[in-house]
Amino acid sequence: MEEKIKEIRAEIEEKIGSFDTSGKLYEFRKKFLDNKEGAISQLMKGMRDVPKEERPQFGKIVNEVKEWATARFDEMEERVKAKELERRNADEAIDVTMPGVVSPEGALHPDTMVINDLIDIFTSMGFEIFEGTEIENDYYNFTALNTPKDHPARDMQDTFYVSDEFLLRTQTSAGQIHVMENKKPPIKIRSPGKVFRPADDATHSPMFTQMEGLVVDKGISVCDLQGMLDTFSARIFGEGVKTRLRPSYFPFTEPSVEVDVSCFACGGKGCKLCKGTGWIEVLGAGIVNRHVLENCGIDPEEYSGFAFGMGVERIAMLKYGINNIKALFESDTRVAEQFKD
Repeated sequence: MEEKIKEIRAEIEEKIGSFDTSGKLYEFRKKFLDNKEGAISQLMKGMRDVPKEERPQFGKIVNEVKEWATARFDEMEERVKAKELERRNADEAIDVTMPGVVSPEGALHPDTMVINDLIDIFTSMGFEIFEGTEIENDYYNFTALNTPKDHPARDMQDTFYVSDEFLLRTQTSAGQIHVMENKKPPIKIRSPGKVFRPADDATHSPMFTQMEGLVVDKGISVCDLQGMLDTFSARIFGEGVKTRLRPSYFPFTEPSVEVDVSCFACGGKGCKLCKGTGWIEVLGAGIVNRHVLENCGIDPEEYSGFAFGMGVERIAMLKYGINNIKALFESDTRVAEQFKD
């Protein structure tokens, strides 16, 4: 046993000063002082082989070497940690005389600029904000909006279904139903958010940003819709821009219209942007279908309303001359840099 203790002491003294990190020193310490596998702990386990009358002396010798090793390791641990602190302070030292590093100035994303403009425009007209959930059930996304069971929009190739009942919303129009179910007219809200459709080309993305608007009150007509659209178009695209309404079809509005604005690039004369027509399609709108009002418990004989929906990316692409929607989703800072004030 004496030879074994001498070997333990010698190994500790020989190697304990060679460690430059507390982690390595800890692993070396475990070799001797680990409660189960340590060399000194193993000596204690050998006590059962020692004659009974010699066990007290045996235990005393082992405890002495254990106390010595513990003190030796504690002393060395303090030294190693002090050196580690010195190295860390040296590495993190700051030369206050060096010139500062100038960080590049950021720029707002085109989508953000359009959203900020839309917030200003519609807030000034008294619209409140409603933000719905990106996962909707079939009722709010389709059924309550008067969409027939056999409508193509319900097909698997046109909608991301999570289950038979739930899906990633294809339109923020679902927000209309949530609001009308829980609030009595007058209602004047806009509902912005991400929507999802399986489409992917230069002008379409599987995920994009939409903003829905809804007004419900007594005596609401197409004239109110036209007036709101005129104000919106002039403020987002510039003074002098006109709007026109073309007949269309949406299940949740009747009548339904596609909304065009006069080309702000050529003044309506005809150019590449408007494809020579002088007009650019920007959004869809219409008078809220009476069946939608009835589904929400609103009397269509007493109240009427209009709804409209626009794609934020489409507005950004038109306003800032972006010809590929993918540029808005690639996180390339050079895109935003082009629109810095």
